[in-house]
Amino acid sequence: MENPHAERQAVLLERILKNTSKCTEMILELNHCMEEILRANSSVKTAAELATKYRKNVQYNLEATKGNLGS
Repeated sequence: MENPHAERQAVLLERILKNTSKCTEMILELNHCMEEILRANSSVKTAAELATKYRKNVQYNLEATKGNLGS
């Protein structure tokens, strides 16, 4: 005798597989978009790093100058 729930289980399994496939597809698309964003932001990151280093150098030189003026 055939399992009375087999057909319902098969339908539910098919829906789960379809939704999982769609989810995987969307995650791949999201990863692709994130890669594009990271590539686009690389120049901004470089500029921010340069600005931070410049600020630290200026701060260091100001403190060094203050120390020399006080001596």
